[in-house]
Amino acid sequence: MTNTNTTPGTNPTTRSFAEQGQDVADQAASKTQSAIRSTQRAADNALDKLSTTVDEARDQAAPLINRVSAQAEAAARRGMDAVRDTSQQLRERALCASDSAVGYVKDEPVKAMLIAAATGALLMGLVAMLSRSRD
Repeated sequence: MTNTNTTPGTNPTTRSFAEQGQDVADQAASKTQSAIRSTQRAADNALDKLSTTVDEARDQAAPLINRVSAQAEAAARRGMDAVRDTSQQLRERALCASDSAVGYVKDEPVKAMLIAAATGALLMGLVAMLSRSRD
């Protein structure tokens, strides 16, 4: 039986090997394309999951950051208030001490002068002693 589909110079067995080779190559190309599409889908899914995870982490971190920021601001405000209160108290105490000293000087002017002179002499003695010890 003669095959009419054969080309001159080829036998039916050779053609069938060629066709089989072409079929194998087509199947390999098809499977490669399928593998590429599958890999792309897997990569897309992984990136989608990563994006979702990052969004969730950002959403969870925002309230925490806001809370910490508010706490830090409140602590700074309390610190500033404490410094202001303390400085006000010190001013009041200094004013009371000044008023008390002025009142003492008015009531006891001679005693106040003697105390001031003794204090000055004591300080001069300390300064002289310290300057000698450094030499």
